Amino acid sequence: MRHGKKINHLGRKTAHRHSMLANMACSLVEHKRINTTVAKAKALKQFVEPLVTKSKEDTTHNRRLVFAKLRQKDAVAELFRTVAPKVGDRPGGYTRIIKLGNRLGDNADMAMIELVDFNELYNAGKATKKKSTRRSRRGSGSSAAAAPAAKAAPAKAEKEPKKEEE
Repeated sequence: MRHGKKINHLGRKTAHRHSMLANMACSLVEHKRINTTVAKAKALKQFVEPLVTKSKEDTTHNRRLVFAKLRQKDAVAELFRTVAPKVGDRPGGYTRIIKLGNRLGDNADMAMIELVDFNELYNAGKATKKKSTRRSRRGSGSSAAAAPAAKAAPAKAEKEPKKEEE
């Protein structure tokens, strides 16, 4: 019985599976989008998303942890240099799987896996919005900055008529 065993072995031994996922993750980081089977895409999603989360904080420790999984210096540098700043405000869900249909030779279900923020088609309609911050009710946000300006304007208006009367 295979109760509680959730990992898809993909018909490979452990070392082969880890090497294949590392190579696919490096290709995904380099090209931002790759075509593969649906099963491999789902396994790759589980493999690469924790690495992207680690890359959001650029420390030596995180670089070493990511390098231990990816095993390619160029891919680690690309992940920390270009991918991490783009996904810095996203809380998760860095990849998207789009099903493409069946492969011609063996009828395998094919899919395209891509990094979400690097697809220009989906992001073209969205304007780049500024990062919003939470403000408290007491806060000295925009309302407090507008209040002194409002108080200053009537004071000037009161002084000017007095000068004319004198």
